[in-house]
Amino acid sequence: MSTNGSSGGKELAVKIAVIGTGYVGLVVGTCLAETGHDIICVDSDSSKIDMLKRGEIPIYEPGLEELIQRNVQEERLAFTTDLHEAVANSLVVFIAVGTPSDDDGSADLCNVLDVAREIGRAMNGYKIIVNKSTVPVGTADKVRQVIAAETREEFDVTSNPEFLKEGAAIDDFMKPDRIIIGTDDVRVAELMKEMYAPFVRTGRPIIVMDVRSAELTKYACNAMLAARISFINEIANVCERVGADVDKVREGMGTDSRIGFAFLFPGIGYGGSCFPKDVRAVVRSAAEVGYEFRTLKAANAVNEQQKLVLVDKILAHFNGEIRAKVFAIWGLSFKPRTDDMREAPSIAIINALLERGAVVRAHDPVAGKVAAHVLPPTVELVARNYDALRDADALVISTEWNEFRRPDFNRMATLMKGRVIFDGRNIYNPRTMKELGFTYYSIGRP
Repeated sequence: MSTNGSSGGKELAVKIAVIGTGYVGLVVGTCLAETGHDIICVDSDSSKIDMLKRGEIPIYEPGLEELIQRNVQEERLAFTTDLHEAVANSLVVFIAVGTPSDDDGSADLCNVLDVAREIGRAMNGYKIIVNKSTVPVGTADKVRQVIAAETREEFDVTSNPEFLKEGAAIDDFMKPDRIIIGTDDVRVAELMKEMYAPFVRTGRPIIVMDVRSAELTKYACNAMLAARISFINEIANVCERVGADVDKVREGMGTDSRIGFAFLFPGIGYGGSCFPKDVRAVVRSAAEVGYEFRTLKAANAVNEQQKLVLVDKILAHFNGEIRAKVFAIWGLSFKPRTDDMREAPSIAIINALLERGAVVRAHDPVAGKVAAHVLPPTVELVARNYDALRDADALVISTEWNEFRRPDFNRMATLMKGRVIFDGRNIYNPRTMKELGFTYYSIGRP
């Protein structure tokens, strides 16, 4: 990377510290190392750092383990608990720590500001502080103030929001739709553009804007996508009441070039680490400046209700009595290709079934270990999907893993006590299920 403010000079590897080794931090650090930079990933959790040093990955993300192993072997990627040393030896310092929701829905910035304080104490020269965490507007100003209180060294704070989908994070980072850099400093903008140049060789844009606009852009994107999901779920609910087919409606909507198909899949609501907390954070941030964000408040309310739509169908089918009935659950993570169960619809469904005296036996291809710490101990977790079906009165599908799309239906019918399926992701054809002798419930379809 050149340091003369121009992207036209000789490109040199830059030393980078990434603070936080969650989904974002690990992907950011590993992918930057893949392009030749020297990366040191920092975390205060010594057990997590020890795992990473042993070659064990604390999260499930397709392709990440192989990239980490390669870059560690090439000595481009390292892990430490020593934040001060990492900052002292780096020019660019990414903050990639969690910003969970407070009780009032606002983003909890304690982790971000604590890290900023430690960065300030470790400063030994000019640094570029890059906020990669999802934070409300004005956070860069707070980070700047906290660091300035600890050091007289020069530094800049820039916003560089991430747009990584769990389960596809490597591709999202390596082949981004766009990269957003929030800074008012031309030199910082050029340094950041040069660092990201290998990822935009196909012509995808690097968009430079002011810091506050960059901070808001991440929230605006996630909030829009969450609203689309809640909208199509409401359309699905209307379809059931009027005898329409949401699949047909979606086809008619998606082929409109103004709308498109993305995030228009009806189901049992969104979960995960981003959409729920980001929607709440936007609503709260707007309220703090005197604005009621009514569409997002509605989107959040719809989503919470949608998580239980299958429970309503279950109670209707069994005439309200499910005590001692056995329910097999396929899928626990909030989406496929991840073990993340944060705010997953499966949790709401399982808790509702248990509260009514049901027996739950569940399977997920990768989230079993996480589920053991998240779900009540009365839930039986099994290693294979068919094991969950043994003597089950019904099957509930809450995550659309590919492994569930083409099962052996004859085997399923033999294992199950009742041939009843409640499909929260519309992965089967209703007509086919009827022909196979199953009673089949889905979302928004006859």
